[in-house]
Amino acid sequence: MLPLKEKDRPIVKKLLEAGCCARCVLRFCCLGLQSAYRQSYEDTARELCAFISDSENNESQVAAVLEQHTEDPPSKKMKMDAAEMDVQSEGDSAVVPTVMEEGDAEPADSDVCVVCLGVLQQFCDEAYAIKISEVVKAKNYQFDTMVLSVSLPAQLSVREHSCWLHVKKEVREKSMCLDMDDVIQVKEAFKWTMQGLVSKELGGVPVVNKISRQTEQFEVGVGFTHPETDSDCHFLAGICSDCFRPTKNKQNVFTRMAVVKALEKVSDEKFLKKFPCPPTRPVSKCIAQDVQCLHVSVFVAGRYNKFSRTLPQTPWVIDGERRMESSVEELIAAPLLSSFRAEGFNFSSSGREDVDVRTLGNGRPFALELLNPHRARFNKAEVRQLQETINQSSDKIRVRDLQIVSRDAMGHMKEGEEDKTKSYTALIWTQKAINKDDITFLEETKELKLAQKTPLRVLHRRPLAVRERVIHTMSTCFLDAHHFHLKLRTQAGTYIKEFVHGDFGRTKPNLCDLLKSETDILELDVESVDVDWPPSIPE
Repeated sequence: MLPLKEKDRPIVKKLLEAGCCARCVLRFCCLGLQSAYRQSYEDTARELCAFISDSENNESQVAAVLEQHTEDPPSKKMKMDAAEMDVQSEGDSAVVPTVMEEGDAEPADSDVCVVCLGVLQQFCDEAYAIKISEVVKAKNYQFDTMVLSVSLPAQLSVREHSCWLHVKKEVREKSMCLDMDDVIQVKEAFKWTMQGLVSKELGGVPVVNKISRQTEQFEVGVGFTHPETDSDCHFLAGICSDCFRPTKNKQNVFTRMAVVKALEKVSDEKFLKKFPCPPTRPVSKCIAQDVQCLHVSVFVAGRYNKFSRTLPQTPWVIDGERRMESSVEELIAAPLLSSFRAEGFNFSSSGREDVDVRTLGNGRPFALELLNPHRARFNKAEVRQLQETINQSSDKIRVRDLQIVSRDAMGHMKEGEEDKTKSYTALIWTQKAINKDDITFLEETKELKLAQKTPLRVLHRRPLAVRERVIHTMSTCFLDAHHFHLKLRTQAGTYIKEFVHGDFGRTKPNLCDLLKSETDILELDVESVDVDWPPSIPE
């Protein structure tokens, strides 16, 4: 039995007469008992009719409300013709009845709910739960629990506001609720009705409102549209034009948020002048959109070494033409995309090296965001095998410390990035002949402050600025009269190549100034990136 009270009786009657479906009546009665929404629509309709009717009129009341739950309710005209046919067939002579065409049904006879537009009538049953579960099963996701989300047409907010104004006085007088915010939302009623049905079709998998462990969140989205959205909401644009400004990313200006914002600004008086109260019968019900499945991103982190001087970190495309056949991120991502069955990825790292620069030592920290993975859980042995698969796929890179991390942990890679240090080894050429003694002074140079204007080679992708950087220490290894190795420990973000050749004076001081000779860099290796993340994993 529905837990309705005597004070609810006139409200229930008024809502039913206005064209509300049985479940919307429960919502406006602020009935928060979830089990009330889970019972069949037919049972709810019968109980409401029994609640407001005398026993002798009960059957006709039930029939009227139940018509709201049928897919294609017959029109009044068709019912009258059917009655006439029965009468004529009782006579002595046969009379050929008039055949009704489908198009003869009048829109005004629509039995679609005036508030939810059929969402809580036609799409809250076992048949729709089966449709949802079939899509989920076909996608073959790995999950233990799931979240059901709902997207509704914007005009439901308008129609709900109209219905609220229709019953507001009675509701407040009977202390059922004080404000429209107390009315149960369509989304909540839909979820309460459908969660158990969908769970049953998926073999008992819990369908919940929220998952505490965000790394395991799997969301199934059902959406509805309605052909009359623009016509129902159009009057708001004339009253609150500032709420409906078109943008490039929005196909329709009448979004739910914009409509809600406008309704908050419109007075009841203005609203009632522009929109009928209670709402008029819609011509048609909502249209269900394709069911969408989405698993929250999984983040995989590690460190990589790059041994090639012809391998870019990311795909190298110039003027629409690809210059290199592969990249570090693609070599790492390919096995991960396959194993996690993800639909895409985003790659990030602690800094980047040029295509002709190797990354040695413990490697450079990196992280991959795997988008919409169909598989999300891997044990340590499986992750280690993934690491081995990456390492066997190419001799140009090697990955270590591969592990699954949280989204929050990703921030450690970028924390205080410019305060970190990096170590390099560079092969230097000098135009002037040198001996060992000519370069030893570099080892005594400490905390050398540089002013580096954005290098010409990266000016196309970085803003023009002068950045202060520090070279903490340098050491040298003499090779011959024109070559030596220079080891540097610098502040992260220092442009090493520009420090060596000066970049036409854009870096001051530079090695040319210090050695009083033209110098250039022939080879560069990153020896270490001093970021304590991700945690080291013993081999």
